[in-house]
Amino acid sequence: MSIDSIKIFMCGDVMTGRGIDQILPYPSNPIIHEPFVKDAKEYVRLGEMANGYISKPVEFSYIWGDALKELEKEKPDLRIINLETAITKSDDYFDKGINYRMNPDNIPCLKVANIDFCSLANNHTLDWGYSGLIETLDTLKKANIKSAGAGMNIDEAESPAIFNIKNRKVIIFSYGLEDSGIPLTWAAKKDRAGLNLLKDLSRENLIHIKEKVREFKEKGDIAIASIHWGSNWGYMIPNEHIEFAHKLIDDANFDVIHGHSSHHVKGIEVYNKKLIIYGCGDFINDYEGITGYEEYRSDLGLMYFLSLDENCNLISLHMIPTQIKKFRVNKALRKDASWLKDVLNRECKRFGISVHLNDNLILKMPKASF
Repeated sequence: MSIDSIKIFMCGDVMTGRGIDQILPYPSNPIIHEPFVKDAKEYVRLGEMANGYISKPVEFSYIWGDALKELEKEKPDLRIINLETAITKSDDYFDKGINYRMNPDNIPCLKVANIDFCSLANNHTLDWGYSGLIETLDTLKKANIKSAGAGMNIDEAESPAIFNIKNRKVIIFSYGLEDSGIPLTWAAKKDRAGLNLLKDLSRENLIHIKEKVREFKEKGDIAIASIHWGSNWGYMIPNEHIEFAHKLIDDANFDVIHGHSSHHVKGIEVYNKKLIIYGCGDFINDYEGITGYEEYRSDLGLMYFLSLDENCNLISLHMIPTQIKKFRVNKALRKDASWLKDVLNRECKRFGISVHLNDNLILKMPKASF
């Protein structure tokens, strides 16, 4: 590996609200406003019925489980997640059916994993109103965790997080699409807080994105687009997502597309030497014991470790298979890792991508991309 290369850890949705929040040292008020569940502790009960008792409260490090050892071994230069919960004590819930909330006093659960960046342009950041959004932004800032995709106005919501690594900048923009379940009313405006919501994938929006990237990116800098898009379930990737990802690389000069929203892993593409993850899948959730969609195995996830060279091109990608059990990230068993391998090979075939399994899942680079 070149001394100038940069290694980045990425994962999908980290949902530390609701049931996860209830097992941490400072649980929120458990009252929630879902159609069938009114107490967040019910998700803990369901999880324990499925996989056994959880001794509460757990330590802040508990939920990351085996991932902490892997992060220490890999030593990435940057750690990126999609944080899919409001961090707030607000009771001003948005009436949308599902509302995720983590007590701000539980913020050490992100600090213990040395998370550097949280993508916030998703369909749960505003679950507890504008007061909840303000507290989320303030809590992350006080914890020295950078974010993008939400702000007190559209300028803040569109602004990237910037990291200086090895005399280069890594610039991360966060975007959300309505097809991921984000209400249009959550879009930030000049005089209103909210999210960096793309109302469509039009050329007009692409030009605007290109201009924003140009403001910040210089030669040698890495630009990452973290995008919350698509439905929760299903492997189909809309053609418009593929075309837009390609245009973000070709026209807007992005180097990595970090896609999320689906509760399970989706296809991966290497396009013009740039990595596109269309759906990272869930990494931490409270879905144990909830029936439906079992065929997608939302309990299985991936730790994505990508390395980029001095030209911001992909050198390698390896993925560590994980499983959520007892609200904790565990390294997946061999049979489950093999299941993920088969899914990835099936879904990546259209992109000329394949993976093989040794201790981890290793991406086989398509020759046409290099």
